[in-house]
Amino acid sequence: MQNSRTQIVATLGPVSNTEAVIEAMIASHLDVVRLNFSWGTHAEHGEFIAKTRRIAIKLGKTVPIIADLSGPREQSESGHQFSGKEGSVITEKDKNDLRFVLSQKVEYVAISYVGGANDILELRSLISEYGGAAKIIAKIEREVAVKNIQAIIDVSDAIMVARGDLGSAIPLETVPFVQKEIIALCNQSSKPVIVATEMMSSMIEREIPARADVTDVAYAVLMGADAVMLSNETAAGKNPVQVVEMMERIALEAERHEETREINPL
Repeated sequence: MQNSRTQIVATLGPVSNTEAVIEAMIASHLDVVRLNFSWGTHAEHGEFIAKTRRIAIKLGKTVPIIADLSGPREQSESGHQFSGKEGSVITEKDKNDLRFVLSQKVEYVAISYVGGANDILELRSLISEYGGAAKIIAKIEREVAVKNIQAIIDVSDAIMVARGDLGSAIPLETVPFVQKEIIALCNQSSKPVIVATEMMSSMIEREIPARADVTDVAYAVLMGADAVMLSNETAAGKNPVQVVEMMERIALEAERHEETREINPL
């Protein structure tokens, strides 16, 4: 069966912590694994890394790993929110996590609550200082990041449109149009762009997605996203393998209806 050119990123968590589930997801066209460092221990994340790499070798595939640093966040009634002030968005916890993931040689580090290009340059300096070689994904989830988007794109290796916190930082009704603008700028700069958050959230509980979720994933592909991401759907939901299978089906169908374009893979 033909695989989609659009990459699928999936977050590992309690429901996807076995080699059987990870293997089934990769076999269903999971391309990239995300580890969310807002939760879990280094030992737990180390197990995820080891399992992913064993299975990738077994299946003869390359599966990059993203370590998503938690950044200056605090818990709120609606989830997480930015709790930083002026200055660095890289916390002491992030630095500790960064040392660990670089020792594990993950391919990507995602930086949360980026404000401008200097945040990326600071992280790149730390990666070099700690003897690592990971590439950097800038998460766009603040209004100031939207204003500084081109400068951030220029110094990043990839961009993530992190719609959860972004939707709390800017008017919710503007999120689809900001997403479209960021994707277009990334395409022009030949930088990979990931669309993330609540893409298939109906499948956390259900085996069949809401029609709105199907449309959301399809239009992210049609907008030019290089990758679409699953969060709680594969970390904590009831159907981690089925949701990857469904996202792949939607991406394939969307690609049948788009003009041929160059994909910038992670």
